[in-house]
Amino acid sequence: MSTESIFNVSKEPLTQEFEEIFREHSALVYRTAFSITGSPQDAEDVLQSVFLWLLRSGIPAGFNANPKGYLYRAAVNASLNIRKSMQRELLNRSADRTGAVVVIGASRSTPEIEDRLVDAISQLNPRAVEMLVLRYEHNYSDAEIGRMLGTSRGVVAVTLYRARARLEKLLRASSGDKS
Repeated sequence: MSTESIFNVSKEPLTQEFEEIFREHSALVYRTAFSITGSPQDAEDVLQSVFLWLLRSGIPAGFNANPKGYLYRAAVNASLNIRKSMQRELLNRSADRTGAVVVIGASRSTPEIEDRLVDAISQLNPRAVEMLVLRYEHNYSDAEIGRMLGTSRGVVAVTLYRARARLEKLLRASSGDKS
C-alpha cells in the first residue's frame, strides 16, 4: 500500500516527515492490527485510520519522543475497537435468531482456535494486549517493551504473566472446559 493511495485524499502535498513516519512504522501498525483482529482487511482499515487520523490532526506534541510507542498504542486501541464492534454485531445478530446455539465441537480447525484466541484477546485490557502483542508477535524483550511503553521491566513481566493466565482461563471457558 503506498502513501499516495492512503494520504492524498485531501489533495494536499504530503510532507517528507509524514511520508518518512509512514514508511518507518506502517509495518508495525499493520502487524499489530493483524495480530489482534486476525483479518488482513481489518488490519488495513486500522493502518489507514491510524495514519489518516495523524494526517488530519497533525503530529501531536511529544510524538517525536516515542513515535513507535505512540503508533503502536493507536493500532492496539483501533484494533480492539474493531473487535468490540464485531462482537456487538454478532451478539445482535444472534439475539435476532431464536434458539440459535453455536456449539464448538471436539475437533476444531485452526481458524476456529484462532477466532477463539482473538475473541479472548479482545476481552483483555488494552495495556495487557499491547504488551502481549509486542512480546509474542513482535518478539520484543520485557525490557524493550518497558522502554517503549514507559514502564519498568518488572511491570511488563507481571502484566504478561497475568494476561497469559487470563487468556488461558478465557480460552478454557470458550471451549467448555471448566477445569
